[in-house]
Amino acid sequence: MELNLQELKQTEFPVPVELEDNIAITSLSQLYNWGRRNSLWPMLFGLACCAIEMIATASSRFDFSRFGFEVMRATPRQADLMIVSGTVTKKMVVPIVRLYNQMPEPKYVLAMGACASGGGPFKEGYNVVSGMDKYLPVDVYVPGCPPTPQALLYGMIALQRKIDGQSIANGDDVPWYGVGPAEPTPVPVLGPDIIDPRQMDMIRRQAESAAMEMAALGQRELPAATQMVAAKATTQEAVAAAPAEVDSDALNFVLPTGGTPWSEAEDIREKRRLRALARKAVRATRRAAETDEG
Repeated sequence: MELNLQELKQTEFPVPVELEDNIAITSLSQLYNWGRRNSLWPMLFGLACCAIEMIATASSRFDFSRFGFEVMRATPRQADLMIVSGTVTKKMVVPIVRLYNQMPEPKYVLAMGACASGGGPFKEGYNVVSGMDKYLPVDVYVPGCPPTPQALLYGMIALQRKIDGQSIANGDDVPWYGVGPAEPTPVPVLGPDIIDPRQMDMIRRQAESAAMEMAALGQRELPAATQMVAAKATTQEAVAAAPAEVDSDALNFVLPTGGTPWSEAEDIREKRRLRALARKAVRATRRAAETDEG
C-alpha cells in the first residue's frame, strides 16, 4: 500500500511547503500502527453460513485486498486476525481458543454475525455458545444474520481505526509489549457442559456455600414410630446379609446316581463344553469346504 505522507503529518512541528511531499514528522506509534493496520493477515477458517459471506468479501467483486487484508493464512502461527464467522458450538469453542493461543501477538478477534456475537437464533440451544466474547477478547462486532460483505468491510475498517488509536507508550493499548510472555487464554473444558477454567474458583465457592447452607438447615427429626420401623428394617437387613451356616447334612448329601450335587454340576458343564467344541469344529469344516469350492 502506498504511503500517504499527509496522514502522518499530525505533529506540532511545521514542515516547509516545498518539503511536504518528501518529509513527514510523525510519532513512532503512528508509523508502527500504519504498518500493522495495512498488513493484517486473517486466519482462513469458517464455521457456518457467515463463512460464505467472508469468502465473497475476498472475491474480486468486493476485494478486501485493497485494505491490506488479502493474505489469508491457513495456519494460526502466520495470522494476526481471527474472524469468527458462524455459529460457535460448545464442541467447537475448544479448538477455537486453542487456535487463538497459537496466534502470535499482536492479534485481534472479529466476531462476524449474530451467532458469534451473541448466539443468534440458536442462543437458547443447549449446544451453542452465547457469544464468543465469553471466551476470547473480541475487538469488533459485525451484526447481521449473515452480515453482507459490505458490513464485514466496515468492520475491518473499524478495526483499522482502533489500531490507529493505540499507542506504544501505553501498556494498556499494546499489552503484548509487557514484561514477559503473555498468559494463554484458558482452553474451555468440554464435559456434560462447557466449563471455563477461569470460573472454577467461583464455581467452587458457590458449591461450598451451598453445602454450608444445607448443613446449617439440618435434618428434620423423624417421628418415633418411623424411627422404630427404620431400626427394625435395618436389623432385618443385617441378619439377611450375615453369612448362613452350612449344614453338615447338606455336605454329605448323595444323589441317586451316586455322586454329590457339585460333582454332578461339574459333569454337566464339561458336557456342554465338549458339545460347543464339536459345533465349532463342524462350522470350521463347512467354511473350509465352501472356500475350496469357491
